[in-house]
Amino acid sequence: MARPDTVIDYPDNCAACHERRPKKITQRLASAQALKIALVGSPNVGKSSVFHALTGRRVIISNYPGTTVDIFRGNAVFDGHPVEVIDTPGMYSLHSITEEERVGRAILLKEKPDVVLHVLDAKNLERMLPMTFQLIEAGLPLIVVLNMVDEAEAHGIVIDIKQLSSALGVPVLTTAASLGRGVPELKQAILDYKSQGFFQPIVYDETIENAIDSLIPLVKDSPPAERISARSVALLLLRQDEQIRRLVAGEGKDLSTVDMIVEKTTLGLSQPPAYLLALALQREATKLTSSVMTHRETPGIRFNERLSRAMMHPLSGGIILAVVLFAMYYIVGIFGAGFLVGWLEKALFGQIINPFFQNTLSTLIPVKAISDLFVGQYGIITLGLTYAIAIILPIVTTFFLVFSMIEDSGYLPRLAMLIDRLFKFIGLNGRAVIPMVLGFGCDTMATIVTRTQETKRERIITTLLLALAIPCSAQLGVIFGILSVSTGMLITWLGIIALIFVLVGWLASRIIPGERACFYMEVPPLRLPRLSNVLQKTYARLEWYLLEVIPIFILASVVLWAGDLIGLLDLLIKGLRPVVEFAGIPAAASVAFVIGFFRRDFGAAGLYALATQGILTGNALLVSAVVMTLFVPCIAQFSVMIKERGLKTALAIAGFIFPFAFLVGFVLNHALNLLGINL
Repeated sequence: MARPDTVIDYPDNCAACHERRPKKITQRLASAQALKIALVGSPNVGKSSVFHALTGRRVIISNYPGTTVDIFRGNAVFDGHPVEVIDTPGMYSLHSITEEERVGRAILLKEKPDVVLHVLDAKNLERMLPMTFQLIEAGLPLIVVLNMVDEAEAHGIVIDIKQLSSALGVPVLTTAASLGRGVPELKQAILDYKSQGFFQPIVYDETIENAIDSLIPLVKDSPPAERISARSVALLLLRQDEQIRRLVAGEGKDLSTVDMIVEKTTLGLSQPPAYLLALALQREATKLTSSVMTHRETPGIRFNERLSRAMMHPLSGGIILAVVLFAMYYIVGIFGAGFLVGWLEKALFGQIINPFFQNTLSTLIPVKAISDLFVGQYGIITLGLTYAIAIILPIVTTFFLVFSMIEDSGYLPRLAMLIDRLFKFIGLNGRAVIPMVLGFGCDTMATIVTRTQETKRERIITTLLLALAIPCSAQLGVIFGILSVSTGMLITWLGIIALIFVLVGWLASRIIPGERACFYMEVPPLRLPRLSNVLQKTYARLEWYLLEVIPIFILASVVLWAGDLIGLLDLLIKGLRPVVEFAGIPAAASVAFVIGFFRRDFGAAGLYALATQGILTGNALLVSAVVMTLFVPCIAQFSVMIKERGLKTALAIAGFIFPFAFLVGFVLNHALNLLGINL
């Protein structure tokens, strides 16, 4: 079979074409070199579903914005031709505001993709076309993918694909990637890609067009213009995009003339250029959508729509949230942390696995210090694997199942809308719900997801609250198990953590300087969770747990064994004992808090063991659960905090949390005693 060539060429007599397109793009599909495909688009349009459909690679496909923070890459073969597919973070515009958008744009500028797939939600064509115009103006080799077409059809939406493709001058295809619909046609379109003609750039305000004409000669030889058109670079400069300005400046290039043009243009307009440009793009999107889309109105309001509105209403939304939390508590706390943990820890590990290895290794390894490494008090098997598999694994499994069902249903964006008002009180907005809720799965990943927030101030506040008052799924499940002996104790714990969350957030919002960001979020349709999606997400997260977390448990066991062997662990426990007792917690819990320095869920599992032995009961049980929840972030989370926020900020957050957690325990213990409350 001959190797197909795809050539994008433009008429020699079209000067505007050559201004927009930095150079002729020639792509050859060869067996020795993979075709590079970049997926771009707004959050929650199904890019991850398209990525999985094209590559077969397992990624977490979620029904809420902000899922893909890191870059996912996958390799596949289309009709004998190797391809590399890159899934980028969500972006609303080439003019990047959030760190997610900057990462997405960096892919387009640096990776030189041979084909760019702009994935759109077919139901929201009008809102998403402005970015399509920007990508076309940038001269990128574009294919428009109208995804979720099945949902659009269910809403009575019909789009004239041929007319849309003709108007844009790029191929347009429809898919329902999660169902596999339209995927074979998309693969073939990628292989057959060629330009369908020249798209006339949007004509902006005369003042803006004059500025563009003046800027193009100044930027046409700059590094960004090697990847995107000089016209697109000029438009980004008029939007006062600082990152593009730095790239244009390169190594000390004088931009005084560029700055003068931008400033003069800004002063000559009634509104900021960025606003006028966005307005013009949206007008064109509205005009084009009205010509290619028809909408058959469905009679009455559908049940899904009624339920969606109820989820975002302050009263009914609060009730629905309470029901969701109760269901999560029952499945994770009662079934996972109660039944499953009880069976695995007591029956399987307690009566079979641990006794077998203790008897076997004690015989094979006569040196007690060496055998203790595996089956001693801090042994790899009797402590590390027992905690990781018998206590933590069933809890995170049930949590991941519930969490996957919630996110696949589309509930999380509605939760964001519901509590946006509360979050504004603490200097955040509804967009912070994403990292906060993810924190209940893994605080380390949630800290990375804070990149989705627009301002440095918001990212710092969210990082602080994640480290302080958001327990990860493993820790949360263990605490549910500990406090499941008393519903009143669980409600008290929840109320205290919520109060601390709001109080510290409010104080942080008053102390930390910076601007507040606007809140906008795509709200996808409600849908029944697909079993395949739920199982796939749960499997992917459990795979991560087994590969990343269990080694940390084993390492912690080795460090504790070594510390115990040389006497260092006793010194740490003795040093921490006065602090623990200061908070009204039994001295025996000092070991759990020392372990908590490695992982908070590891420490929580230590508290669980003390509770089952009857050492932690009543008020001390509640106080210890509160302090462990507020305790310092685990090593993995702290490392990510350093990477994302910097060493000084990470140390400041940890330095505040450690004494504050025990201070809260002290106040709580004395308040319970003064009120004569014995739980």
